[in-house]
Amino acid sequence: MLSFTAIDFELATADYNSICAVGVVRVDDGVITEEFFSLVKPPNNKYMWQTTRVHGIKPKDTAEAPTFEELYKDLAPLLQGREMVAHNEKFDRSVLKQTMKHYGLRYEDLNISDQWLCTSVLYQSLGFARTKLNVCCKIMDIPLKHHDPLSDARATAMLYLQRDDAPEKWQRSLIDSL
Repeated sequence: MLSFTAIDFELATADYNSICAVGVVRVDDGVITEEFFSLVKPPNNKYMWQTTRVHGIKPKDTAEAPTFEELYKDLAPLLQGREMVAHNEKFDRSVLKQTMKHYGLRYEDLNISDQWLCTSVLYQSLGFARTKLNVCCKIMDIPLKHHDPLSDARATAMLYLQRDDAPEKWQRSLIDSL
């Protein structure tokens, strides 16, 4: 059966080391076994209004939250040696790597791949014309509170677990839209 960890980050600014929230879902033998969510205090607790408009997280929400460096001891065991899955793999992997570098943490110590599984690319290969997370979830009947990182990570995990059903559901959505 499938075992992996799905992850999603929200950023406070355009800087890839400005994590303000993280969601992690661990799947063991095809079953969600653990979920983790935390707000994260980004460097200097600095935000851009554009990012706040997307996810709704504000400086007052993270003023007392742990920094990524403080949170790392809780996060690392969920990632260590795992197959990683993200909907936007390149983004989430880059965010993790750059944030770890910012805090002097070594990505290599996690013993995870430099290439993660990407549900957006996977669903494109299965015939989906549009592969934004909310679009895939709507077609696949997966609940989603978009830009809530735990909901996004859970939805990503479900998309990966339900990939064998995707072609049929995609075809049905095309018929329903006619």
